[in-house]
Amino acid sequence: MKNIFKFLLASAFVFVFMPGCTDLDEEIFSEFTDENFPTTEQQFISALGATYTSLYAFGGHNGFLSLQEVSSDEIMIPQRGSDWFDGGVWLRVHRHEMTAAEGAMENAWNWAYSGISDCNRVTALFEGLVADGSVAAADAAAFIAEVKTIRALYYYWLLDLYGNIPIVTSFAGADPNPATVNRADVYAFVEAELLENVPNLSRATDVSTYARMNYYTGQAILAKLYLNAEVYTGTAQWSKAVAACDEVIAGGYSLEGDYFLNFNTDNSASKENIFVIPYDENQARGFVIPAMTLHYSSQETFNLTFQPWNGYCTLQEFYNSYDDTDRRKGEYGNQAVRGNFHAGPQFKSDGATPVIDSGFDDPDGENLVFTPEINEHFPGAYRQAGARVGKYQYSLGSTENLNNDFPLFRFADILLAKAEALWHMNNSDSDALALVNQVRTRAGVDAYIELTPDNLLAERGRELFYEGWRRSDLIRFGRWTSEWDFKPASADNTTLMPIPANQLAANPNLVQNPGY
Repeated sequence: MKNIFKFLLASAFVFVFMPGCTDLDEEIFSEFTDENFPTTEQQFISALGATYTSLYAFGGHNGFLSLQEVSSDEIMIPQRGSDWFDGGVWLRVHRHEMTAAEGAMENAWNWAYSGISDCNRVTALFEGLVADGSVAAADAAAFIAEVKTIRALYYYWLLDLYGNIPIVTSFAGADPNPATVNRADVYAFVEAELLENVPNLSRATDVSTYARMNYYTGQAILAKLYLNAEVYTGTAQWSKAVAACDEVIAGGYSLEGDYFLNFNTDNSASKENIFVIPYDENQARGFVIPAMTLHYSSQETFNLTFQPWNGYCTLQEFYNSYDDTDRRKGEYGNQAVRGNFHAGPQFKSDGATPVIDSGFDDPDGENLVFTPEINEHFPGAYRQAGARVGKYQYSLGSTENLNNDFPLFRFADILLAKAEALWHMNNSDSDALALVNQVRTRAGVDAYIELTPDNLLAERGRELFYEGWRRSDLIRFGRWTSEWDFKPASADNTTLMPIPANQLAANPNLVQNPGY
């Protein structure tokens, strides 16, 4: 069902993209004339393209998702000899010793504000058409609401990662040096934007809204916002989180019988994925996890058209948090069985011939074996150390850019979010326990008999591995500053990332987060 996104993608190139949030003086809509300004529904949909294509950088290396994952207890990038030192950035991020000068900080900031600028540009276009009478306000309302909801998502991510940020909502004539807004006020802005615009979104859950903001995606963003409200503002909003989850649950989504259907090469038929980034190896590139995680010689396992980079892996403790009977884990050394991880001996695409690591430095031998244990963080982690990300299907003959749509919001997450909020309001809530056990039953593991902070967090980790939520979950559960593999206890200020140094140098009205 990727026809919608292909249409949006093709139309996106009408717009001129902007690299950052402070460069706000570019010519507006240079490709539009009085004759081709959008006035029909199809033209409005086409004009939305730029606001969605900005999302494609989400799944790549050295940006937002990398910061969210490598700073957590589920992903690390060890230094494997001469590989992956990268100036020490990923060692520092994992150990919560990151600085404002990290390139990834700048990349994540610019990516989000570039998306916001695209949203501001398109909003200005639509509102201008209404103001000059070219389009009726009622006809433009749903499209404006859609764009503002996308913008709210970008601001939600910035709120979560950096906390204290500028808010820019205009395009022409915007302040080139917007001031820092405190985190609680950013939260209030995001909430107000969603409450105003989400009711105007379509409630359709068919191909017409696939990979587009609909009412239920907007409610899912609200659910996330409220779930983390105590972190963002100091005041919990558990009942609001439950209400937003209930709105999504009423939308007709359901758990798939097969967990991995949600992450297949063709996962567009999933009844569980609420909102996705619709990647395509040719037209919508950017989801490059096989390159990021697989060993150089894994090229032979999947007949890949490229050689992977041998970087991202999971931590042994996180790998071991799954029971061996958990269907989500996979089977050690059995690549025929899908799992969140590739672990154990690796074989060529025939499933029988061992893959050889020609430059092996693992004492177990030259056959490629992904060992869950990691000998050290740096400088000499073994080339084969660490179970690799296997959650997303790597089809035979894949390029480094996957066709798999990335689920940003998924029904299982909503069930777990509601359960957590209910549990906070009543630790003995039977509905909360039942919701978590729905997810565990699909995974083939025993039901919990009670909920605790430990098993709630652990279940979210096992279910939502490498979906970009672990960092915020660890912070919300008060575990962010704890020790884990290769990370010492960290300071409280690290729950926020530093404002990028280049942004501070360019904009004197920005204020650095404490401790950096």
